[in-house]
Amino acid sequence: MTRGVTKTRPSEARRRLLSTATRIFYADGIHSVGVDRIIDEAKVTRATLYRHFPSKDDLVVAYLQEVHQMERGAITAAIAAHPTAADALLAIADTIAEGIQRPGFRGCAFLNAAAEFPDAEHPVHQEVIAHRQWFLNTLTTLMAQVAEDSSDAAARHFVMLRDGAMAAGCLFDPGLVVETFLRGIEGLVRIHGQRQRPPSASAASGNVM
Repeated sequence: MTRGVTKTRPSEARRRLLSTATRIFYADGIHSVGVDRIIDEAKVTRATLYRHFPSKDDLVVAYLQEVHQMERGAITAAIAAHPTAADALLAIADTIAEGIQRPGFRGCAFLNAAAEFPDAEHPVHQEVIAHRQWFLNTLTTLMAQVAEDSSDAAARHFVMLRDGAMAAGCLFDPGLVVETFLRGIEGLVRIHGQRQRPPSASAASGNVM
């Protein structure tokens, strides 16, 4: 019985550490938050912190992985709930818009981290790139289902619109930012969909040739 309790305590302490770090890193920045504050708010010892996270950088990477899992879960759910790729793309945009309008919104956790860790070889920066590559790949797959032609460019366009909205959302009226963002995504998806010519049009073109 005692051994079972001992096994569960480290995971609970790790959960508190990660939850605390996720909250305050996002709210106050990474470099501005010291390990002493994390230890104090998570109510753990310094030894416990370093047992689970040998360095602050390890904790920051775990924080970004936690945010990645949350965002991935929300996007996966949005895709699963919509049968067509076009509707899934609009649903992803809605999910992003909801986040921008939440209290305490401070922009994109990954863009914020990239600004604090500009060295491309740093593990934190690499975690940012990995997340963004996953997001871009997800959008590219959906855009290709809408229309294969120029799906890469359309996905990059979506990411740029998203990045702009995330930056503007914590500086200006989030309602107006979201309205502009959603209108932009709707137009992007509609125009991209028009690149997919119907079979009859392709057949007619072949007959002319």
